[in-house]
Amino acid sequence: MSPSGKKVQVTQDLEGSTDKLKQEFEQLLAKYDYNFKKGDIVKGTIVTLDTSGAMVDIGAKTAAFLPFKEVVGGNDAVEKFQQEGKVVEFFILREENEDGQLTLSHRRVYTAQSWHDLQKLMDTDTVIDCSVSAVVKGGLLIDVMGLRGFVPSSHLRVKASLEELVGQTLPFKILSLDQQRNNIILSHRKVMAEQMAEQRKELFADLKVNDVVEGEVVRLTDFGAFIDLGGVDGLLPLSQMSWRWVEHPSDILVIGEKVKVEVIGIDYDKQRVSLSIKSQFPDPWIEVVKFLALNEKVEGTVTRIKHFGAFVEVYPGVEALLPSRDITDHQNASGKQVNVGDKIETYIVKFNPEERRISLSFEPARHEEMALPTGGEN
Repeated sequence: MSPSGKKVQVTQDLEGSTDKLKQEFEQLLAKYDYNFKKGDIVKGTIVTLDTSGAMVDIGAKTAAFLPFKEVVGGNDAVEKFQQEGKVVEFFILREENEDGQLTLSHRRVYTAQSWHDLQKLMDTDTVIDCSVSAVVKGGLLIDVMGLRGFVPSSHLRVKASLEELVGQTLPFKILSLDQQRNNIILSHRKVMAEQMAEQRKELFADLKVNDVVEGEVVRLTDFGAFIDLGGVDGLLPLSQMSWRWVEHPSDILVIGEKVKVEVIGIDYDKQRVSLSIKSQFPDPWIEVVKFLALNEKVEGTVTRIKHFGAFVEVYPGVEALLPSRDITDHQNASGKQVNVGDKIETYIVKFNPEERRISLSFEPARHEEMALPTGGEN
């Protein structure tokens, strides 16, 4: 081959090599997509860590920067990602700076997924367990899948104070979601109400009249007390608390106290239960005939005074009536007032335990009164 031919051949070889290198370089560049834009979701792995964040390989010409504050779980989560070599999705927070470096956020991707998952949970009315993070005006702030939720005070059913709930995990249901306003409203009361409804259903299936059960005093009223039987609040009327006279439930019961009560009535349609304490003890009016008799002198305690007379407990749980005329005569003769709490000695002038009536007097009954025990007020 002539020198000129060799030169042509060398030139062609060089051009071929150049084309090959150019092709290889283009193929290498093709591996990288430099069209990363703010808002894109990309996948990457943690390469290195420094004091403020991590460098992430996302297939760009330079590693992207991931600030720790943009990671759900912070430093610990980033270190775990690196140790596991985990491929993680990231949100491009800022486009390339002057060094060609992108800034990423893990939190944005996690948040978007959380909103998606929360929507599913709300649609299916699913119970979720969340941690209480703070007490604010009107309710509680809670951590729900890395987002901040709010529980109004009206949607809480707890015995503890709100401050005592901070740090605790409670069950909730989602009432409403508004991603644009970053607003999540939840309810604890709804969960408790549904649980109690299920407990109530089970309780009514098992509960029978004459059952003696233990319950907790949850509310006191002028007419009685409400006893929590484990999902059902039964009514313990004032008249069923004791064979003795009870002025107000607070005289013998305390909220939070555990008491044994007997079921004396069940309304399945209205889901109401009537309870009694005194039914568990012997009727004192049956027992009193063993200890008292007509015209017998008896000592008793004045329990209450009405316009028609005074009620005197002459036997535990048994009250007799001392008429007002006898009280007036006694006070005029002795100069002593009759007051609640006084211990006084009287005579039984009318004795009718079958009708639950005993009448008293400061003087013994006359013979004709003894023959006809017609009863008195009680």
